[in-house]
Amino acid sequence: QSWSRGMSYCLHSESHLDTGPIYVRENGKLHVVNPGAGGIQNVTPKTRPFSLFSRSFSVELCMNREDDRARRQRTDHFIFTYTKEGNLRYSAKSLFSLVLGYISDNVDHIDSLIGFPEQIAEKLFSAAEARQKFTEPVTGLRALQKFTEAYGSLVLCSLCLRNRYLVISEKLEEIKSFRELTCLDLSCCKLGDEHELLEHLTKEALSSVKRLLLKDNSLSDAGLRRMTAPVRVLKKGLENLLVLDLSCNPKITDVGIGYLLSFKKLNCLDISGTGLKDVNAVIKRLQMQMGLVHSKVPLKEFDHSNCKTEGWAEQTVLQWEQAVLEAMKPQNNLRSRSAALRFYGKTHRIEEVVKCTLVEPETKASGNLQFYKEKVQNCHLPLKKEVADSHELKNNKKRALAEQERERTSKQKHLCLTVEDWDLLNTY
Repeated sequence: QSWSRGMSYCLHSESHLDTGPIYVRENGKLHVVNPGAGGIQNVTPKTRPFSLFSRSFSVELCMNREDDRARRQRTDHFIFTYTKEGNLRYSAKSLFSLVLGYISDNVDHIDSLIGFPEQIAEKLFSAAEARQKFTEPVTGLRALQKFTEAYGSLVLCSLCLRNRYLVISEKLEEIKSFRELTCLDLSCCKLGDEHELLEHLTKEALSSVKRLLLKDNSLSDAGLRRMTAPVRVLKKGLENLLVLDLSCNPKITDVGIGYLLSFKKLNCLDISGTGLKDVNAVIKRLQMQMGLVHSKVPLKEFDHSNCKTEGWAEQTVLQWEQAVLEAMKPQNNLRSRSAALRFYGKTHRIEEVVKCTLVEPETKASGNLQFYKEKVQNCHLPLKKEVADSHELKNNKKRALAEQERERTSKQKHLCLTVEDWDLLNTY
């Protein structure tokens, strides 16, 4: 009996190595050792569930360390900071931050954002912008369209693409997705009359544009006719235009200025550096038919420094420009080779990019041809004019009222109902 108790004690002390019940035969009977009680009980043997691992066995879940995405997911759920003593401290992120990060990673799979709160949408746009989701070729366009369809001018209300013709060529579809723009600066881009972006200006999506800067874009009378055809015939398109800059376009003549008479709300116009033949006749025509007065000093409305990119997508446009510059860097290594080939006459001379500074002398030589409506000008940029001049202008308007009505009836038929205009409208 003492032997069995000692054996039971030893088995109880090493119970952590026990893999099942132990049976002892004593006096012809089978007894089972009870590790918990430390003794022998004369009970019927009960089967114990078999365990695959011992009690001291532990499991550590390890992810693939070669997967960068998996490593980022392990740390993205925490915020790491340092205390004053220099110890590393971490805290878990909020559920909102985790959900926001997940949706921004898959922002191109969103069906629609119409009716979604603007405050949350702005944070979602910023999170996707930080991950450069809008710079991706296909998915970026799809995601950007979801935001522009739902929020319009909040995504971008003003867009400055001055001298950024490479961004226009690379991200044309993304630029066309912006809606409800009020200011658009396309100066010094050399787009020409047939560019797709100029055709897009006549669409309903950009009917909200109030300030349009097309300085130095190689425009001609044909381009102006195409731009103004929906306004002249259908009263749609750029009907809300207030400020228009057409300077430094030498191919625009007196005929092209006649197409601008359809912009009834136009307050400021710049046609400096154009190919006008009779400047005095154009000045008189704009004054009589549109109420625009020739300004003797430069107007602040045509100061391009005032036009900036504003909206949620401001950093997105900068990312596009940075991506274009990065794509051009390998071409800089070929400059020495191309220079050597030009020296030996094996290649033609590469034409350099013409900047706006090269066309500024043409503007100074032809004179400043900026126009404004007097009552609007008095509110924003007062000029050094006497009161008598304003009375003379009013008298001249009254005297030329009959002539103005005759010109409107005759010219409007000629400009608005030509066969070429109907052909243009059929293309839209």
